[in-house]
Amino acid sequence: MKDIAVSNVRNFAILGHSGSGKTTLTDAIAFKLGLNDRLGLVTNGSSVSDFSDEEKQRQISIFASSLEGNYTCGGAEYGLVFTDCPGFADFYGQVIAGIRASDTALITVDATAGVQIGVRRAWAACQSSGLKARGFVITGIDKDNANYKATLEAIKESFGVGCVPVAVPDGSGGVIDALAASSLPAEYEDVKTALVEAAAETNEELLEKYLGGEELSAEEIANGLREAVADGSMYPVFVTAALADKGITELLDGVCRLFPSPEQRTFVTNDETEVVGDANAPFSAFVWRTVVDPFMGTMNYVRVISGTLTTGLEVTNTSTGGKEKIGTIVTVVGRKQINLDKAIPGSIVALPKLKSTKTSHTLCGSGANYVFPPLALPSLVYYMAIQAKTQADEDKLGSAVSRLCEQDPTLLVEKNAETKQMVLKGLGDVHIDVAVSLMKSQSNVSVELTPPKVPYRETVTGVGEGHYRHKKQAGGRGQYGEVYLRVSPKLPDEEEWFIDEIVGGAIPGNFLPAIQKGLVEAMQTGSLARSPVENVKVAVYDGSYHDVDSSEIAFKIAGSRAFRDAMSKAKPVLLEPIMTLAITIPEAFMGSVNGDLIQKRGRVLGLDAADGMQVINAEAPLAEILKYAAELRSMTGGQGSFQMEYTRYDVVPANVAQKVIAEAAKGATDDDDE
Repeated sequence: MKDIAVSNVRNFAILGHSGSGKTTLTDAIAFKLGLNDRLGLVTNGSSVSDFSDEEKQRQISIFASSLEGNYTCGGAEYGLVFTDCPGFADFYGQVIAGIRASDTALITVDATAGVQIGVRRAWAACQSSGLKARGFVITGIDKDNANYKATLEAIKESFGVGCVPVAVPDGSGGVIDALAASSLPAEYEDVKTALVEAAAETNEELLEKYLGGEELSAEEIANGLREAVADGSMYPVFVTAALADKGITELLDGVCRLFPSPEQRTFVTNDETEVVGDANAPFSAFVWRTVVDPFMGTMNYVRVISGTLTTGLEVTNTSTGGKEKIGTIVTVVGRKQINLDKAIPGSIVALPKLKSTKTSHTLCGSGANYVFPPLALPSLVYYMAIQAKTQADEDKLGSAVSRLCEQDPTLLVEKNAETKQMVLKGLGDVHIDVAVSLMKSQSNVSVELTPPKVPYRETVTGVGEGHYRHKKQAGGRGQYGEVYLRVSPKLPDEEEWFIDEIVGGAIPGNFLPAIQKGLVEAMQTGSLARSPVENVKVAVYDGSYHDVDSSEIAFKIAGSRAFRDAMSKAKPVLLEPIMTLAITIPEAFMGSVNGDLIQKRGRVLGLDAADGMQVINAEAPLAEILKYAAELRSMTGGQGSFQMEYTRYDVVPANVAQKVIAEAAKGATDDDDE
């Protein structure tokens, strides 16, 4: 993007439902800009966007991929920066990141399928990210059963009358640029009028001129429409048949004329400072993606927000306070890397070998001290326990998962202290499967996945008395300690759980800390399923000691055994984690999803409507929804999605608890046998 003014830069993300033609469109644009010597195809693995081995094998976009090139429109040279984002729900984090790096969203809508859930999801992602400038492109108008008019009406019905066509089919397989054409087919005569009115409404001077009967010039219309797109009052609708090279030129002309430049996009910092794309301002950039390249090591993809990035520039990572020096600036076209001397606002470039910079960090040059908010990523909803296959894999597992999570912040690996398992969390089964494949290809680590153990807990619902006398004599000094205690439920407003009710010196005060320590240890493995015990109150009220044989270890053992005795009599119950769900689905699937929730011991809390979809707010036990991402996708044909977060622990029903307790007892027996 050499010698391009910031005012002529156009940065846009291509979003949409999986299979709606996003990557095909990206390849067509790349070919038109001369970035590829042939039209790339997903089907034969030649796509310039989906070029990784995983993407070729699965034939879906997994990673957000940015490209840039020059394009001439109206005699002026423009720099186009465009990012192909995944449509598959499991890779939604890449969508959020791609939107943050872009000034405009171009949402693909398949002419045979209409407005699918991925289209609505993309729209909602733009809204939540604060990206006002959006447009649509109806793809595949040359397919059998394609219906342009029905698709256009569905877009308007879903997203408002501000969705206005700027290119229309010519009736014979081609596309007409509604802005440039002197006349349009009779069925689209009102399109030009709608565009002129939308342009006039952005400016009082233009509005007066229009209402006065004067004709607006092409430049005035384009400038007005660009303002309307930038402020989100008008959403241009294009139309293409990418494989036939129909509508691509009209689309790119429209992007240049109508989409805002980086000077019109405002980024807001954590302290609400507004930063715009001024090339002469101090340098600032946001890291929106991190990649581990097998040849160049770690590369951070940054969106230049203000100023000019040059090689040799010393910058500050304002998110951490660390210093970095820019050694190399790279633009990536498929597997090809091209070195650059500089990057201006709106550019997306890769910076290799930074010392301590990661996704969501901010980089600033001298004179700037901004910190941009981190990516607002979705909650993780799919969990699998991960275990190395061999000892050699075990030795490398830690660094492998660290590298994995560094590249994808929607992956999280945690060691569960209660279940002693390493748990890999992500957005779905395909997401986890891809992560495992990447660990193998990048770090040569093989792992096994199993459903994770549920971190159950235990408590009591009644009062129980416990007693234990620890007495041991084996020559010389013996061991002696006797404890009587009472276990009862601990109320939420009670601060103390350990109560000293000893009277008359039955147990000397110096042994009470040892008893308390024994209780804490005993609470790590309850009497039902060997799960941690919580929300219990213990009162030590009697006991006995020996002047010579009593010791801290004796009272620690006595306290622990007395607690187990008391808890078994205090009506113990098993607790399980309860999750809050927000399930977004088309109305047609309400019955099947509700019925499935009931089978999963779920409870519907309420219903909402959002963007033409139904949102079921519900609660369900974690044990029942560990694989819900895959199950919901199957139930809804890929049209459902959900968010999940922990809310509380609740009592496990008796019939379910019996199975859990029996399984825990079997596991304990197996451990003893080993």
